[in-house]
Amino acid sequence: MARRLGTILVDLGYLDEENLWKVLDEQKRGGNTELIGKVAVRLGLVTEEQVLKALGEQLGMKVVKLGEMTFPPEVTDLVNESMATAFKVVPISVGKKDKALTVAMAEPQNPATLDSLRSFLGVDVKGVVASESEVQAAIERLYAGKQESIADVVKQIESDQGLQQYQYRNENTIDLEAIEEMAEAAPVRKLLNMVLLLAIKDKASDIHFEPFEDEYKMRYRVDGVLYELVPPPRHLAPAIASRIKVMSNLDIAERRLPQDGRIELNIGGNSVDIRVSTLPTMFGESVVLRILDRTVVNLDLEKIGMPEDTLAQWRQVIHKPNGIVLVTGPTSSGKTTTLYATLNELNTIEDKIITTEEPVEYDIEGLIQVPINPDIGVTFANCLRAILRQDPDKILVGETRDLETAEISIQASLTGHIVFTTLHTNDAPSAVTRLRDMGVPTFLITATVEAVLAQRLVRKICTFCRTEYTPTEEIAMQLGMTLEEAKQKKFYYGKGCDRCNNTGYKGRMGLFELLVMNDELREMITAEVSLDEFRAAARRHGMRTLREAGLLAIHSGLSTVEEVVRETMLDDI
Repeated sequence: MARRLGTILVDLGYLDEENLWKVLDEQKRGGNTELIGKVAVRLGLVTEEQVLKALGEQLGMKVVKLGEMTFPPEVTDLVNESMATAFKVVPISVGKKDKALTVAMAEPQNPATLDSLRSFLGVDVKGVVASESEVQAAIERLYAGKQESIADVVKQIESDQGLQQYQYRNENTIDLEAIEEMAEAAPVRKLLNMVLLLAIKDKASDIHFEPFEDEYKMRYRVDGVLYELVPPPRHLAPAIASRIKVMSNLDIAERRLPQDGRIELNIGGNSVDIRVSTLPTMFGESVVLRILDRTVVNLDLEKIGMPEDTLAQWRQVIHKPNGIVLVTGPTSSGKTTTLYATLNELNTIEDKIITTEEPVEYDIEGLIQVPINPDIGVTFANCLRAILRQDPDKILVGETRDLETAEISIQASLTGHIVFTTLHTNDAPSAVTRLRDMGVPTFLITATVEAVLAQRLVRKICTFCRTEYTPTEEIAMQLGMTLEEAKQKKFYYGKGCDRCNNTGYKGRMGLFELLVMNDELREMITAEVSLDEFRAAARRHGMRTLREAGLLAIHSGLSTVEEVVRETMLDDI
């Protein structure tokens, strides 16, 4: 086991025992978020140089001074500016014999950085230690005037002699050896690395690589909307798909069947999990990367956008000892994030929480998380049966798709467990109809369902370019208001600025419709009243519809009319 940095600083004579305890106390006071070396430097007890020497000793790495160093020109071809900045490294040399790249690291304590660089570059990478300020200065010096965009890399690819030979060849006739050669080509690697880093920097959720008959499109999704990137040449389709397969350990020879894999990266100390999905199409393989970045998703109930009154009600519901709590909405409406944030809050040492999901999206300390695998018979229903034998207190079932899963969830709630699950319905009251359609008897719905939360995601107005405006008659009609009513309210939009890439939006928030069961509503379910009557009764008991939640977001200056109209129905009102 590596020696602790504090111990090494004492052994080297840079700190005495008394001062080490001072540093540890200060680190603890700050919530143990700051590295011990930085704390010691901040307190003026050691110099940055002494910490670097201790780090080198701890990690078995050489310490270098970048100030006077000259860099060979080929290093910038391997590591471009966006990669150097993201990983806080400076490429300093390439081995003559082994071709290994040596990089100076500002954060050498993070060994996963070297693994991520190896995955990106496809060459062996070795690390040495340098100070953060010197790494920053060296990046500015090394890449001055060499900033590249995706368009620049696409131009390089178009003029690359090695790749041009594949331009007029049929994709199906290119042999495996040629595909491997194309996938390993430096321009292909560079393009893919740039797209990945740009997407992570812009907080994209997905990247799409799509082959068509005459073109090859690259798009990425930010805040639920797709944006197109500069398209690479069409003949690169097999090379890009194969390079992604190499990075995610998939079979590059198999181009006729869909494949799923994953890429794990560590960027700036944050772990980023990328899910890879390939799909054979008429014109080649379509590849979609789903980026799961823990720093982007905030698993905190206070920060998912619930109004205070809804949040207070939701907290009462989730602390009930048993029953079923449903979260409904279409795909990509944030259901999983809400449930994770909920479980995060319930995650205490006194309770055993087990989840079953397809797939497990975020790994959370303290939860037992079970991935579904229908190919080998690990279905939601089978998993749930096994979970009940594991002595759980709270259970999350990723999705209730059929009567069997619904019945076992009901049995679990009747035997003293609280079960959280998701359904696909348009609003909260429809969830009851959906369960009835599945075949769940009415008396079991009334006995077990405690609450239904329907939700949608809308884009938030960028706070830096938010501007107030007066609504037109057309906007008032869209919202079901008269022009006079609309003029008494405030309306905002985003003009577009550098902070939001001129879109006017930055980030997303949830709109929530919370239906909490009570005796009258249960009697109505038993009487099998119409959905409209049931919805009207739910509203009488304080349920705020999705459209009303949207209007609240509009008048608070959080979202726009266009977003709310796109995501919610007028006949809610």
